[in-house]
Amino acid sequence: MTVFVRFQSAVPNRHGTYPGVFALANGLASDGALSDEDFTWWRAANDRADALYPQPSQLDLRCYDPTLNPGARAWFKESATELIDMTRAYLALLDRYRIGWIELRTTAPGRISYEDGVQVVAVPGTYPSDWPFPVE
Repeated sequence: MTVFVRFQSAVPNRHGTYPGVFALANGLASDGALSDEDFTWWRAANDRADALYPQPSQLDLRCYDPTLNPGARAWFKESATELIDMTRAYLALLDRYRIGWIELRTTAPGRISYEDGVQVVAVPGTYPSDWPFPVE
């Protein structure tokens, strides 16, 4: 059974969504909130990640399509230990800037709209469509 891991904001943003770890780090950088040292690290880390791992939206433009795949979000496969280890440095960056995050784990991330060797993009279940228990 495959376990999926996601690191995301602990609180929703102004759109009511929970951005993932890379979006949070990119937001700090684009807002000019990073120190020079952290900005240099962030730029190099993003370049390394882009070189090593595919960005789902560049391989399948529809995987995050809001009409076809509303609320789709990325999950790492638990077996992608190198990618998860790399992500921990981003989590340390978020900690330094007091950006709250949580780690989620599941075997059922939702309807998968994209998959490769290290990650999936999945549309989360909704109530009542995906509620597994009878409603009284």
